[in-house]
Amino acid sequence: MNKVFRHKPLAADEYLGHVGFDGKTYEARFGPDKFVGHVELDTGKIYGTGINNYLGRVQLDTGKVFRHKPAALDEYLGHADGDGKLYRHRVGPDEYIGKIEGATSYALSGAAFMLLVWPLIEEEAETKKEQERLKKADEQEKKEN
Repeated sequence: MNKVFRHKPLAADEYLGHVGFDGKTYEARFGPDKFVGHVELDTGKIYGTGINNYLGRVQLDTGKVFRHKPAALDEYLGHADGDGKLYRHRVGPDEYIGKIEGATSYALSGAAFMLLVWPLIEEEAETKKEQERLKKADEQEKKEN
């Protein structure tokens, strides 16, 4: 079992869940952990829950993680280092976003990235966008009054 943590600046890292040596990934919950998907260890394909829910892939030789885009090129999200550190792709230097303890392959690291860490990053981005939208609407309303 490989524990997965989300990096929190100036605070203790947050435990998100674990990836089994068979590629099955579980989100930490109070009570039994929730199965969120798996990675095929021989191909690097990452699947969510459900039938044929293909989410993306990890390159087994470099650790680069890609999100599947139907009818388009896959989107490069970031990469995993050989020591289990996970990085988000940016225009500048890649941002450290988390780690997987005891990672033995890029496939397991890619599953941790795509199934546990990345959904939180997307959720935070959506929350930030919504807050900015509400702030703009508030400012616009104040100008009109």
